Amino acid sequence: MRTPASIAELTTLGRVRLSKNYFMRDMLYTEVGNFCGIPNYPDVPDLAIEAGRNLCEQILEPLKAAFGHVAIRSAFRSFRLNGYAHELFKAGDASAWAADNEYNAARHAWDQRDARGYLGATATVVIPAYIDYFERTRDWRSLAWWIRDHVPAHDEVIFFENLAAFNIRWYEGDGTRTIAFMRPIPHFEESLTSVNDADFRGDHAHLYRAVTALLRTGS
Repeated sequence: MRTPASIAELTTLGRVRLSKNYFMRDMLYTEVGNFCGIPNYPDVPDLAIEAGRNLCEQILEPLKAAFGHVAIRSAFRSFRLNGYAHELFKAGDASAWAADNEYNAARHAWDQRDARGYLGATATVVIPAYIDYFERTRDWRSLAWWIRDHVPAHDEVIFFENLAAFNIRWYEGDGTRTIAFMRPIPHFEESLTSVNDADFRGDHAHLYRAVTALLRTGS
């Protein structure tokens, strides 16, 4: 599939089914792109589709099966859009927060391989079923440990303080499997675990009883 050159071709791209419940169109929305008039579609659609299918089938579908609706906050970003957002962020617009293109290759830029030559795909998501609990407790760790034990395909999970949103990544290379909490401004980062940590392996069910109760009761 080539880069869309017409509304019809962009429509065709949007209709590509990435998994049982997700289509490419779900992954293209962006406030920065809409407000600033910057199109957001891949330069290499076939790579974006391949990476996106892995993300959706191996990560988003298991989350949806467990929690119900998974809201997509930010998913695919073209280099043009991501680079523009990064410049806005450097100029002081915190609402346009985005890392640079080199970092986001094989993360939000699904159609770009990283420096090691690997594909990857990141989506920023919110789980509505978790929001009320999080707003009461500010407990992101329970969900983080649940993901560690139940979504083995994840590479990188970064939580944020607004709505317990988190970045979650599929990556075809050997990643760090890092799980952390980050606040961009002022910068603060708390690491929960990663593949080289002693507590990474094993059963962590005692650390996410709140999540299993949420799954059981729906509240």
